[in-house]
Parts: sequence; structure tokens; C-alpha cells
Amino acid sequence: MLSARKSGQFLMRANRSTSDLYLDLLVKSVSNLIYGPPPLDPWNDGLFRVDARPGRDRHSPAHTMVGLLRLENLRELAQRAIDLSVPGDFIETGVWRGGCCILMRGVLAANQIDDRKIYVADSFEGLPVPNVEVFPQDAGSTLHQIADLAVSMETVKANFDRYDLLDDQVVFVEGYFSDTLPALDAGPFALMRLDGDMYESTYVALDALYPKLSPGGFIIVDDYGATEACRRAVTDYRTKFGITGDLQEVDWTAVYWQKL
Repeated sequence: MLSARKSGQFLMRANRSTSDLYLDLLVKSVSNLIYGPPPLDPWNDGLFRVDARPGRDRHSPAHTMVGLLRLENLRELAQRAIDLSVPGDFIETGVWRGGCCILMRGVLAANQIDDRKIYVADSFEGLPVPNVEVFPQDAGSTLHQIADLAVSMETVKANFDRYDLLDDQVVFVEGYFSDTLPALDAGPFALMRLDGDMYESTYVALDALYPKLSPGGFIIVDDYGATEACRRAVTDYRTKFGITGDLQEVDWTAVYWQKL
């Protein structure tokens, strides 16, 4: 006979929908937690936390650097955008191995939605050399020298294919943001996720895409707490355009707000 505790756990699992079970599994898979804790990560003192970046260890096969709190936040906001009938597609700027975009595509699949797209925007060559004449806030940045941040588009497509989620609802936008995003013929958007680290990458994405974010839509900024340049770009843009939506903390670095 099952104990009361185990019986309650069984009922809780049994009452979860098929789509919830699928998305639970997808979160565990893109973060490589399906097989247990990731390799030790020296960037986080060798300790794995739910707000850490499991993919940061260069030997990790994870398809994302985003910790569980940020993955669950992305899943929740994507679902809220759908439930609230916020018009538009989803986009991420700065995708690394594609894990967050794969999760967004999975949310669409779980909801049997075929009239929204996922835009996957990245240089697929790593971060740009700082353009300090235009964006002096990036002076001293060496992120462009980190080879592990360069993941080819072919690799990201192959990762989508591993989950059977590579189809015509996934649109790849290849190139540095200053070249691609201002000219992007897309929108409106219901959800934006920015993961560009630098001032230029963040500000250019905001300037090009935020006007296309539908009222009621959500914007997530991954590096707000991690890099001063990213935080300044967000502050400068919000101040310039009088954006007053409350910044909500996700974990030690990510924030989001809802467009009023």
C-alpha cells in the first residue's frame, strides 16, 4: 500500500497534462539534466545551482547556458503570451546552441500552434569586435575572443532536428545584429529574449525590435545582472523612450518586463 506522501506524489504526476510532461522533459534535455548533474563548472565555484548556467563548462553537451530558473521563466512567459492571445511571433537574439529557441518551439508544439514562428537571430560566429566609435560603452570588451561562443548555424539546425522541431516555423536570421535586425522584415512579436551580453548587441536589438513587441508582450534580458554594458543599454533605452514597465527579477542575472 502506498504511503500518503507517495500517493500524493503519484496523483500530482498523474494529473499533469501530456504537454506539461513533454515540456518538463524538454527543459531537462536542453539543459542536459536528464542524465543528472552537469560537469563541475569552475565559473560557479564548482557548484550547480538552479540559477547557474549548466552549459558554461566547455565540455558540457548542454544545448543552453541558461539555468533552470531562466528556462522555466521562458516557458512560463511563452505560455502566458499564448494564453493571453498576445499577437505575434517569438524571437531570441543571441542563441548559442539554440536551447532556448528549441524550448520556445516546443511550447508552440505542445499547444498545437502552427501560425507563430520562432526567429533564431545570431551571427553564428561569436560576438562582434567592439565598435567603440559608435558604442564606447563596449570599450575593453573581450567577448569576441571567446571561441566557445561561436556556434555555426548548421550546428544549431542539427540541434533543432534532434528534437524533431526543425521546420518552417523556425526562421534563422544570420549576421551581426547591427546588420540584420534593423532590416528584419518580421513582427509583431509576442515574446523577445535578448542574450547579447554587450551594449551594442542589447541596444541595437531593443531599438530594432521593441517597437514591434505587441502590447501585453514580454521581453526578457538575459545578461542584465551579469554585465554592466548590457544593464546600461537597457537603462538608456528605457529612459529614452519613457518605458515604465516594472523590471521583474528571474535570477541573479535575467530580468523581464511586460509591455504596457
